[in-house]
Amino acid sequence: MLFIWLLLIFAFYIILVLLLKISEFLKNLSILLFFQLSGSQSKKEETRVKHEKEEMERLERQRVEREKWHQLEAKDLERRNEELEELYLLEECFPEAEKLKQDTRLLSQLIEKLRLLLLQTPSYDLEDKAIIQYQGSILELQELLHLKFNVATERLLRQASTLADLDSGNMEKVIQDENVTVYVWANLKKNPRYRSVRFSETQIRFEIPRILATSGIAIRLLHTHYDHATPLRPVSASLQGHTATVTHFVKDEVQKGEAEISKELQEEYKQQECESVSVCEEETKVEEQGDTEVQMSFVQEESEATKCELEMKLLSEAVFAAQLLLIENANEKPCFCEDNEVDLCQFTTLGGVYHLDIFELPPQCKPMKGWMIVEILKEGLQKYIYPPESTEDFETENAFPPIEVTLEVQENVIFFEDPMVARWDAEGKHWQTDGISNVLYQSEERLITFSLETFGPVTLIQDTHINMPFQSWELRPLDVNKVLLTVTTVFTEIQIQIKENLCMLASVKVDNKKHSSTLEGRWMTPISFILALKETGLNIFPTGHSHFYVVINRKEPLVEIKAYRQLALLSSAFAFGWSKWNVECGSKKVIVKLREHLTEEELVQDPNWTLLMFSGDRAQRLKINENSETFSEALKEETEFHSTLYHLVKDFASKEAMEKIRSSKCQFIDSVCYMLLSTRLLSYS
Repeated sequence: MLFIWLLLIFAFYIILVLLLKISEFLKNLSILLFFQLSGSQSKKEETRVKHEKEEMERLERQRVEREKWHQLEAKDLERRNEELEELYLLEECFPEAEKLKQDTRLLSQLIEKLRLLLLQTPSYDLEDKAIIQYQGSILELQELLHLKFNVATERLLRQASTLADLDSGNMEKVIQDENVTVYVWANLKKNPRYRSVRFSETQIRFEIPRILATSGIAIRLLHTHYDHATPLRPVSASLQGHTATVTHFVKDEVQKGEAEISKELQEEYKQQECESVSVCEEETKVEEQGDTEVQMSFVQEESEATKCELEMKLLSEAVFAAQLLLIENANEKPCFCEDNEVDLCQFTTLGGVYHLDIFELPPQCKPMKGWMIVEILKEGLQKYIYPPESTEDFETENAFPPIEVTLEVQENVIFFEDPMVARWDAEGKHWQTDGISNVLYQSEERLITFSLETFGPVTLIQDTHINMPFQSWELRPLDVNKVLLTVTTVFTEIQIQIKENLCMLASVKVDNKKHSSTLEGRWMTPISFILALKETGLNIFPTGHSHFYVVINRKEPLVEIKAYRQLALLSSAFAFGWSKWNVECGSKKVIVKLREHLTEEELVQDPNWTLLMFSGDRAQRLKINENSETFSEALKEETEFHSTLYHLVKDFASKEAMEKIRSSKCQFIDSVCYMLLSTRLLSYS
């Protein structure tokens, strides 16, 4: 019994202990939960307080920034007038420089306009007196332009000391315009060790001898992108005589025709008047007067129409004669060139002219009591003669060695071979190649280095006929009154678009690679376009003397001109191309390949070409094709002879093609014809 009670007491004790432990655990747990809950609330509170503090700081920063901005704006407004006035004074240098540019640009434009006027005026409208007058005006403007460059150079050199470079102590200046770049270097320090002159940010360099490095001299390189040094070509006597004959013929025929028309119409009017009087005797005088006025009006209209018809006929003959002049071959070379003289019928100047000059350094500006004092020489800018005319006073024989010059080649000019360097002979008025040595052309860097015995104008020259004869050509329509002319040569493929009275360079490939040109996408009149192509080195335009330098497929001028005129008439709807059989048919016939081509999308890999042969008064389709083994003039089966290419094509052309031909604009046809006459594809392919 006692044992049981002891067990119960022990069990009760155990239970009591467990309850105490559980109570303590629950108490600790509640305390822990309490602290966790209070900690979470405190963190939220801290986060809220922190966010409010950051927001207040942000608003304060914005307020401070706004205040600073308003203060800066107010300060700017206070001193704006003063600053603008000061800036205006500082920027006066820009209008001064622009005025010089405008003067030179204006003179250049006047010269170019006169040149184009001589080229664009039809030969039958030109007289010898007008040609001489225009050429004289061009020479005077060129002299005035060069004088302005010298005056500007003198003004710049007077201020050389104030523009000196801090490192070298010498002055260098580069002034660039659209068509002119001037490089000026003034030797102020006269340091004998400073013998390499290089203009910063360019590759243009001079290696000068010791005697120049120790002299008070200035070097100027005036690079004009045009060529005003080469003399204007005189109009040949045969051309002048032919032009004068055509002009007087047209005028005389018009006057003669007018007199004949007037006489015939007067007689006709008198006869009609007599008949009118005899028939209408019973009518009143008022009615007779009315009939007379009607008849007079009719006679005048008929007179004007007949006169206009005669003038157009005579003008057509004059135009034909002028076009014939474009493809006539000269009988002899214009002149005989001496040793080292550049034959300008065989070579062309490219990239403009580099005028290299050495000047004596003029007196410099000196500050004195707030003033700038400068001595102005009466004789103006003086050239420094190198080498001097007499070298007896100098000890060594090699005291005046050649000067090494490195020039940058103009970017838009293409040289298909290494260019030659020529210098201007002021006495002989021609380019020559002596006095120049050690020529090195770096095509990738577009740099040319050479040694020059004496300074003066120099230029780069290339064979005029380097792209002649042509390998092939094709003329195909693109759209209404728009065609694409492709000429392939040994070095390049040139594509020219022609629309209405404008031409554009579509693309150029050199060695089968696309070549970018500044002329691409620019529409110009045919003559301006041809001049621009020649100036970039893309010369595919023969002259009357080109046959002396190129082996050509000679054709009779009358046959050639009639072919070009009729190809131009058909160019809206038909594609034409070079045929290898054109060489085999002789000088009195031409052969071209033809196919109808109505849309630009109509391009096929192996088009079905038709061969046409034309002799000027007979056109026929040939039985052979481009792949035939031997040449034959046999007529294609079921075809006929025709007097013109137009009527020959009419036999097999579609109605749509003929409609496009008849709706072509006259300006477009004339431009296509002019380009064909200028390239002479039938003789130079």
